[in-house]
Amino acid sequence: MATQERAHHNHINGPVKSIVILARECFGDVIMLTPLIAALKKRDPETKIYIVAVTRIVYNFFQSDKNIEATYHAKRDLFRYFFKFFPKKYDVLFNSKDHRSTSFLLQSRLIRARYKVGFTGNGNEALFDHLLELPAGTHESQRNLALLRTITGEIPETPKPYIPEMPVSEEIRKLLEQLQENQYIGINISAGTPGGHRTVEQWSDLISSFSDERFVIFSAPSDIEEKRQIEAPHPNVLATPATKNLYEVWKILDKLKLLITPDTSLVHVAACSDKPVVALYRFSPNDSRLFAPLSTLHEVITSPTQEVMDIKNEKITMELQRMLEKLFISP
Repeated sequence: MATQERAHHNHINGPVKSIVILARECFGDVIMLTPLIAALKKRDPETKIYIVAVTRIVYNFFQSDKNIEATYHAKRDLFRYFFKFFPKKYDVLFNSKDHRSTSFLLQSRLIRARYKVGFTGNGNEALFDHLLELPAGTHESQRNLALLRTITGEIPETPKPYIPEMPVSEEIRKLLEQLQENQYIGINISAGTPGGHRTVEQWSDLISSFSDERFVIFSAPSDIEEKRQIEAPHPNVLATPATKNLYEVWKILDKLKLLITPDTSLVHVAACSDKPVVALYRFSPNDSRLFAPLSTLHEVITSPTQEVMDIKNEKITMELQRMLEKLFISP
């Protein structure tokens, strides 16, 4: 069946009281959506924002967000999705993907919205009333905020990203009471993409090079054994319980002085508190622009290859020392 082409407009006519956002799949993607959500609620606190998720982690993330009217899973709990969400009509639909996705295009077609907004190059531009076209390398947070141009005619100053409040375990509560403010360096050893890991030996050597500093290790559940291997032999590493959600991660990170991490969601979690970051990126010029750190103080170290482990420890040591010096002289 042929798609009926919608007329393209520069701005939305009439009030905008309900917005549906098709959220991308990963933690980093959705954290980069939160500045848009914060800006929409600041513009009009009465605006109702609905999230359509296609992964469980994104669904759970926004289920906890008080800025969101309701969250729906397009691949789970289909009865609720089809009978509670689909019958309604909304003012705006925003497809946040800037490349072809059959699932996202299907949702864009089926969801009833007065005004549909997407990016150029999404694979079916005829579905949309307005197409956002931004310069190559535009940061992901700014790409999302471009939606506001169709509503207000301008993009505001970027709000900080945020993590919605989630349950905090008793173990993490005790840890937070124990942690002194700005006394520990965080190291995240996990990565969501191939090539993002370094070895236990590399992390251990780095920690040994800073015997006067104290460290906290973050890891995904799948890397918990490596976390324990790094914690055990080093007296300047505080052994910590495993975190159960991203909010617990942020609560710990908020008490640290800085974070060292591969290019993963924790780069953006740090931005929620404007914590300094030393970020390790694989050789991928596109990613290092689109998902660059938003923290005011940050250093990006790029591997010469697709493997973060190919970054020499001497380089990380030098950049970490420079960051510590900057923090020392900061007012």
